[in-house]
Amino acid sequence: MRRFKKATGDTPLEYLQHLRIEGARKLLETTSETVEGITFKSGYEDISSFRKLFKSQTGLSPSAYRKKFSCFV
Repeated sequence: MRRFKKATGDTPLEYLQHLRIEGARKLLETTSETVEGITFKSGYEDISSFRKLFKSQTGLSPSAYRKKFSCFV
């Protein structure tokens, strides 16, 4: 874990969360999939914790992010 953190700057969990949120961002931008569906496709089971994590990483809720960046709105 020390080597991973030194190489990436993140713990393995933080790195995985960044990857999952990045995938969710792309889905929000390019699909009309529901936030709940994207939550599950991103590997999260709890929508509430997904929303909190998404907001902490992007500064926006998933819905607000979609409104700002989606090509479907």
